[in-house]
Amino acid sequence: MAGDVDVRAGETRADGASGHSAPLCDAALGHAFELLGKRWNGVILGSLMEGPAGFAEVRRATGISDSVLADRLAGLTAAGLVVREVDEGPPVAVHYRLAPRGVALVPVLQDLMTWARDHLDLGPPPAGC
Repeated sequence: MAGDVDVRAGETRADGASGHSAPLCDAALGHAFELLGKRWNGVILGSLMEGPAGFAEVRRATGISDSVLADRLAGLTAAGLVVREVDEGPPVAVHYRLAPRGVALVPVLQDLMTWARDHLDLGPPPAGC
């Protein structure tokens, strides 16, 4: 229909065309969920929204086992969402913080938290949230 609004693209065109390529849009969304939908990745990013944290702090805030947390932090670091910083000390300390790409996700994560609180029957929040 002429003047329809394409909800996904947010564009209105007089000829009713959507103004975007669905396969590219779907591929981008699929790529995002492949990374963010991996178990614990979103929770880890959420735990780093308040600022840098050491490995043990992230583990306490999330309840993730050491091996899984190490794997997920390595993946998020490789994806450019998290930065691993080593303070030579003494004692040597390792901290993780959101990289600029991770910081760019903060509004999205906050919106997702708001949506979940408003639309899902969540019960009490998990420890660290």
